[in-house]
Amino acid sequence: MIYGKRIRLRGVEQEDLIQFVTWLNDPEVIANLEMYRPLSMAEEQHWFEGMLKRPPDERPLVIEISEGDGWRMIGNLSLLNIDWRNRSAEVGIFIGDKSCWNQGYGTEAMKLMLRHAFEMLNLNRVYLRVYETNPRAIRAYQKAGYVVEGRDRQGEYRNGKYWDVIRMSVLHEEWKSAEDQG
Repeated sequence: MIYGKRIRLRGVEQEDLIQFVTWLNDPEVIANLEMYRPLSMAEEQHWFEGMLKRPPDERPLVIEISEGDGWRMIGNLSLLNIDWRNRSAEVGIFIGDKSCWNQGYGTEAMKLMLRHAFEMLNLNRVYLRVYETNPRAIRAYQKAGYVVEGRDRQGEYRNGKYWDVIRMSVLHEEWKSAEDQG
């Protein structure tokens, strides 16, 4: 497990799937994700089985918050498309528990994932894509050290309109410099 001040990251378990399906069928939760259609439990089970066949470093991690003497699942994140030659990977995240939105958990989870990516996996660059319609996430990513590096104009079609997709990244040297200062 990877521990932060208020959260921890752990591997996905079969029993987590019911909560994932609930979250991923909530229009507010998926409004800023690539998902756009209802998800069945059978599809999530199929995803889980496929996920177990992926390399360990590309398997999602559950985000949990400390609650009393235990832990409560609030979302997940993962490194995707790891390119070992160029030492880069994409990161994806969602906080499904809406009661935990706007409390800094996404920022803390991203910081933990960056520490893992740079210190444990020796990556040089971690990048992501975020819709222009998600200013809350953009702020969280900036707090975690991501910088805007580009924009895919009208790169996503949602609800009858095209939206820009913003590309953001963090380089190891930028992350290290921020860690050394703070």
